Amino acid sequence: MLAVTILGNNSALPAYDRHPTSQVVTLDDNLFLVDCGEGTQQQLAKFRIRWSRINYIFISHLHGDHYFGLPGLLHSMGLLHREHDLHLFAPAPLQKILDLQLEAASNMLPYPLHFYPLEKEGVIVQNEKFRVTCFPTKHRIPCWGFRFDQVRAPRRVNPEKAIEHGIPAAFYDRLKWGDDYMNKAGELIKNEWVTNPGVKPLSYAYCADTIYDEELIDKVRGVDLLYHETTYLKDLDTRAALRFHSTTTQAAGIAKNAGVGRLLIGHFSSKYDKLDVFEQEACEVFPDTSLALEGVSFRAIQKK
Repeated sequence: MLAVTILGNNSALPAYDRHPTSQVVTLDDNLFLVDCGEGTQQQLAKFRIRWSRINYIFISHLHGDHYFGLPGLLHSMGLLHREHDLHLFAPAPLQKILDLQLEAASNMLPYPLHFYPLEKEGVIVQNEKFRVTCFPTKHRIPCWGFRFDQVRAPRRVNPEKAIEHGIPAAFYDRLKWGDDYMNKAGELIKNEWVTNPGVKPLSYAYCADTIYDEELIDKVRGVDLLYHETTYLKDLDTRAALRFHSTTTQAAGIAKNAGVGRLLIGHFSSKYDKLDVFEQEACEVFPDTSLALEGVSFRAIQKK
């Protein structure tokens, strides 16, 4: 299962009960926090997302609306007695910023924080279940997008077959990932006897802040779910270019040419109090477009 929960969907200024950029990617049993604008920890609490399950944080760039919530979140995790490792991927200067804040407050985090500077395009995390890749976007300062891919989809447990072979429900999660089961009599129950193949691995791409850039098409080609910023409506394409942002139809054009399954649009300028027109304009180019509304979880579904 792969899904994205939107915590913040506005651009630089919080407005109209919309918050700066932040979202949580759920990939099977893993939670990834992508960007951390102001108010992120309140949004996590509001939408009942368990902080303790977030082990990876990805910061796209160092404009405040994408990371000003991070110092407070890291501190709060410590106050909540977090002890297990946290992995942070971000532009290199952020490490000095965080170190200075911790030093000024004479504060020491009670958990290991591992910092990985984003320096070049490529795979930044990979294991037997998922792979995360970063790629540059074109913004006013160095900025990175992220792509999340299932390495393999979990198998589907056949409960009737599992019960028939005496496999306890507590072992089902291991069955999903291909493990065989050894019963008390020492008999090996093959995984394929009690499971069915999973669906094709799913994928999600987050394009962060960017000017309209057709080079992104190859980076996100074929993903099941794509997030692309749409700071402005299409009539302000000149302003968007000057400020290194994108419009509704530009984002939809990227989605269409990349052959993605579904497009989410966000990072709305605070000059707009209503968002319906954003969806209307984007859908004219790419019909399977949705507003990245806060509190909504969007599940990736395989393209037909």
